Amino acid sequence: MAVIPATTASGQPVLLLKEAATETKGRAAQKNNIMAAKVIAELVKSSLGPKGMDKMIVDSIGDVTITNDGATMLKQIDVQHPAAKMMVELAKATDNEVGDGTTSVVVLAGALLERAEELIDKDIHPIIIVDGYRNASEKALEILKDIAIRIDPDDKGWLKKVATTPMASKLVAEESDYLAELVVDALLQVREKVGEQYKVEIDYVKVEKKPGGSLRDTMLIKGVALDKEVVHSGMPKRIEKAKIALLNTPLEIEKTEFSAEIRINDPLQIKRFMDEETKILKEMVDKIVNTGANVVICQKGIDDIAQHFLAKKGILAVRRVKESDMKNLARATGGRIVNNIDDLTPNDLGEAELVEERKVETDKWVFIEGCKNPKSVTLFIRGGSQRVVDEAERSVHDALMVVKDVIEKPYIVAGGGAPEAELAYKLREWSNTLSGREQLAAQRFADAIESIALTLATNAGLDPIDIGVELRSMHSKGNRWYGVNLFKGKVDDMEALGIYEPLVVKEQIIKGATEAASMILRIDDVVAAGKTKETPKPPTPPGGEEGGEKGGETPSD
Repeated sequence: MAVIPATTASGQPVLLLKEAATETKGRAAQKNNIMAAKVIAELVKSSLGPKGMDKMIVDSIGDVTITNDGATMLKQIDVQHPAAKMMVELAKATDNEVGDGTTSVVVLAGALLERAEELIDKDIHPIIIVDGYRNASEKALEILKDIAIRIDPDDKGWLKKVATTPMASKLVAEESDYLAELVVDALLQVREKVGEQYKVEIDYVKVEKKPGGSLRDTMLIKGVALDKEVVHSGMPKRIEKAKIALLNTPLEIEKTEFSAEIRINDPLQIKRFMDEETKILKEMVDKIVNTGANVVICQKGIDDIAQHFLAKKGILAVRRVKESDMKNLARATGGRIVNNIDDLTPNDLGEAELVEERKVETDKWVFIEGCKNPKSVTLFIRGGSQRVVDEAERSVHDALMVVKDVIEKPYIVAGGGAPEAELAYKLREWSNTLSGREQLAAQRFADAIESIALTLATNAGLDPIDIGVELRSMHSKGNRWYGVNLFKGKVDDMEALGIYEPLVVKEQIIKGATEAASMILRIDDVVAAGKTKETPKPPTPPGGEEGGEKGGETPSD
């Protein structure tokens, strides 16, 4: 650590930074940043793949998270080092963009930095390494496109294979086939065709979770599940052939926007006032009844008197529903959200086979299901405990994202480290056409890519040296889809085993890891501001009140 040296012509030192600010320069700054990034990579490395280990994270208030999802781990831990924070952001960005590969991208970025450190120690300039990495990543993306398999986005068999892969490494692995089926059905239901391609909005698959039962009790609802109960005990709890009114307006007497008071000098006037309010609410309910609606879903409140009239008419009502749920209901039932009851017509009503209140564990939920052609559906996840359903939700999110990726861009590659091994082999061949120090950077890039496959082997208790030699041998013979069969402990054909991943995930891993590693390598100076010193508080006098005697008076000096 050193303060930036600056002097005047007469040799008088000039302080450029505030007191307690520090600066780390040159090799020391690079080593520091690379070390921090490598520590983050090491943290998640052991959780890569189906044989990876889980992490238990306990936050400051004692909440426990058990997961092996890279992005979730890094979000939960409180990272302070700025280079380490860049790795956390990398995992978050990958999760938001493609949904899977969050552990792989951090492991690859760490491997790239580790190999770069070896070259820096040999006095190769970081910019030469960055240029070499960039060229190698472009070549890797070309190779990936060449070897990728195009599939039919309507083929449920292919989509199910893709959905199963991310779940195979999670807590829900035993039920991955069943959950993959639900995920594929959900996304095929909500996708929309735009020109020659499909578009999928992931928000239209609502994921709800509730502990109790087992993972096998998870179900796909062709409609929406609401964490609400029917507002009035006198209302029906089950309605078949439902006609649903979706209201974004309160069934209440609205308060005036300006101050108003009513002077009453006769009890009959109170009764007339109350009767008028009741009449207005009854008219509201009558307008709903006249459209033929037998279910009311309201985003705002419903007055007690309005609830009474709705119950008398045999209408099931739910109030204070979230805006996102209202939009999903409109898409699922084909109804229209109405902002004014006077505008409600029979054409605005949504339809569903069944609307029913059910008890789920200790809570009551309202299920709207059996919609004819729902463009919004709900995956209702069950599990033995809160920890299980939380991890199941994360696993289902990954599966939804990878299937979405394949529906939108229908190209896949095999899993199990096969594409990484093929890339490493092809990149080494390509690096022989380069000259000078750039060749060294390209070779190190190939080594870093290969480390993904070797990490999978290490996590399964296999010897990474034996696996690495066998992988290179197989790929040199043209067996491009040979990867690590972690269940049999050997190198095997991943295509024959039916293990596939989206091309777009692999592309994102390479792009993200290369950019993050390059950014960290280009930093040669870290200037850190000193922490602001807190002003010490005056001691509390014996009287018990701060700053003076009782009564708030300050004693004179």
